[in-house]
Amino acid sequence: MNEQAAQMDAMYELQRHFYNLTRKPYLLGRDTLIRELAIPHGGSVLEVACGTARNLLCIAKHYPTARCFGVDISRAMLRTARASIEREKLSRRVAVACADATSFDPRALFGADQYDRIVISYALSMIQDWKVVLRHAVDLLAPGGALYVVDFGDQAGLPSWFRDGLFAWLDRFLVTPRLDICEQLNSIVPGRSCRCRKLYRGYAVLAELHI
Repeated sequence: MNEQAAQMDAMYELQRHFYNLTRKPYLLGRDTLIRELAIPHGGSVLEVACGTARNLLCIAKHYPTARCFGVDISRAMLRTARASIEREKLSRRVAVACADATSFDPRALFGADQYDRIVISYALSMIQDWKVVLRHAVDLLAPGGALYVVDFGDQAGLPSWFRDGLFAWLDRFLVTPRLDICEQLNSIVPGRSCRCRKLYRGYAVLAELHI
């Protein structure tokens, strides 16, 4: 597809087999996000950069009438996602497709232009054009819809040695915390205020924007 797709496939071809297990201790806030989605009955949710579909499967189980969709640039991760969806017998309500988060056409992929909820979980920190991803996601929200984002925070409430060590470790894996997510969301939709919360003493940030 492109250089980033090849890079992600190379990174996750092996990791995809144990990704969920190894990420659970430090991708904090994902389950808080899922609990707060409040998807309307029969509503739709789209996850941008869905990876192994871990979040989508949790969402589908937590909201049994929701229709769930996900896109990811890595075909390797999507192989694991599709296998997991089949194993959980949720293929009627959960669908995934390979696409670039900055420019995908949801109608071509899933037959719908807009979604009640859009989720981006620990992905913006890995995408160079992350601001474009946010704008594209907001454009895909249905009237009354909401975008939820969780990612690494500024670590302000944690010791400086922890912050410096974490950021150095993340940098080895091409992960760059986006410390102005809320400011970017506020600039995308003038007049709409983004609710932004620090979790775990700033380890993670959870942002939500309702339109």
